[in-house]
Amino acid sequence: METDFLVIGSGIAGLTYALKVAEACPDKTITILTKTQSDETNTKYAQGGIAGVMDFDKDSFEKHVEDTLIAGDGLCDKSVVGIVVNEGVERIKELIAWGANFDKDKDGDYALGKEGGHSEFRILHHKDVTGKEMERALLEAIKYKPNIKLISHCFVLDIITQHHLGYLVTKSTQDVECFGVYVLNLSTNKIEKIIAKITLLATGGNGQVYRTTTNPAIATGDGVAMVYRAKGRIENMEFIQFHPTALYEPGVRGQNFLITEAVRGDGGILRNQSGEAFMERYDKRKDLAPRDIVARAIDNEMKINGTEHVYLDCRHFTKEKFTAHFPNIYDKCISIGIDITKDMIPVSPAAHYSCGGVKTDEHARTSITNLYAAGECACTGLHGANRLASNSLLEAMVFAHRGYADAVKKINSLNYQQGIPDWKADGTNAPKEMILITQSLKEMKLLMSDYVGIVRNNDRLGRANRRLDLLHEETEALYEKTAVSPQLCELRNMITVAYLIVKCAEFRHESRGLHFNTDYPEKSVRAQNIIL
Repeated sequence: METDFLVIGSGIAGLTYALKVAEACPDKTITILTKTQSDETNTKYAQGGIAGVMDFDKDSFEKHVEDTLIAGDGLCDKSVVGIVVNEGVERIKELIAWGANFDKDKDGDYALGKEGGHSEFRILHHKDVTGKEMERALLEAIKYKPNIKLISHCFVLDIITQHHLGYLVTKSTQDVECFGVYVLNLSTNKIEKIIAKITLLATGGNGQVYRTTTNPAIATGDGVAMVYRAKGRIENMEFIQFHPTALYEPGVRGQNFLITEAVRGDGGILRNQSGEAFMERYDKRKDLAPRDIVARAIDNEMKINGTEHVYLDCRHFTKEKFTAHFPNIYDKCISIGIDITKDMIPVSPAAHYSCGGVKTDEHARTSITNLYAAGECACTGLHGANRLASNSLLEAMVFAHRGYADAVKKINSLNYQQGIPDWKADGTNAPKEMILITQSLKEMKLLMSDYVGIVRNNDRLGRANRRLDLLHEETEALYEKTAVSPQLCELRNMITVAYLIVKCAEFRHESRGLHFNTDYPEKSVRAQNIIL
């Protein structure tokens, strides 16, 4: 199969890019690949909203920039922050024009929310299912573009580069080029190649590397792992954001229900087992401090008290107010026997967002020619050491737009690469025992949660590294002799991502933002990015 533009992922970044390319190049073909259903993305599970300066009487671009820089703890690229904040409002307006609905007040103005780290009310939202509404609008919009083809249930195995043509490709190789991808078509169970002139990675995050996460099962770091194998540059993977308030349900592992930060923005109060509102002991901003501070505070309270959760107190809300703003959260709580007007909500931190990823420039270009990246899989320089709440959807749209603008300028000068070989699967068999995959997955999640979580130290990182080496060795041996499957490939990708998180953490000899190492409790004088 040949396609002018290939998009891997159907979240907000991939769909925004595809729509713009389709409008600008009606004579070109755009193919979107997604490994499950088209709407099963990290975007879909974003509750809180999207940040943008909409009320210029009270807010300003300068304030949004400053809030982002403070949250990023010295590692944000200031020029990138300015780009995203200043261009973001236009991208939001485009999304509204495509049909996304955001909540309004009785006067018809947008009902703006406030979240941790923000100095003003600037969060647009749709109840507590903002991402789902944005995903709906974008999927609806692409239906009217005849040159867009969306293929679901296609698992991308690897990026095709000169390596597959028989050339030696290393980290020092100049002009590594992307020619397309190999995919496992889950409908036919056959491995196919898709040749593309330009490819966009919009593969989302990697929260499933951890035992407890707010991310869906698909968030296995596939894009980052593929780029690393293709000798592309990866940056700042140690900065894993743990959302402070995932719903605590005993025995639930994998994807945990998210309690959006907007609940605290509306007045929710964190309390420990004694009922104390403890955040005032950690930060003057109390419950609305940036996520890294709140997550570490909760982690510390849990360790002091020997508990597995703290509480979010919303008992002072009226039922009418809570259900109007957070109907999805209300229904979930009721379903497990929690009445928010009488009971506090048990919450604990969970892996939520990766601030690092595939290194890109201000036009979403990666270090591999004709390969772009946008959304959570990319490291643009916006977030630095800690993402400001509700900046992620904004970043995805801004860099999808910038990638599109750069790509369409050169598409007519590019040709399809010829002579790419078929995938070699000789000598492989179906795995005899799935336990070899599932047990390795459990081990990886456990060691990452225990050793490379909110608080780290050198001994823990060393242990994690040694155990990951063994898991990598065993998994590669299994990969060589068995037929590929999504389960095996996801395990392989997650072990790669886990390794990148640990290596970046080992290289950072300081505590900054989301990375807190008790052996280096202070910040270094000079803030540096870690690039692998």
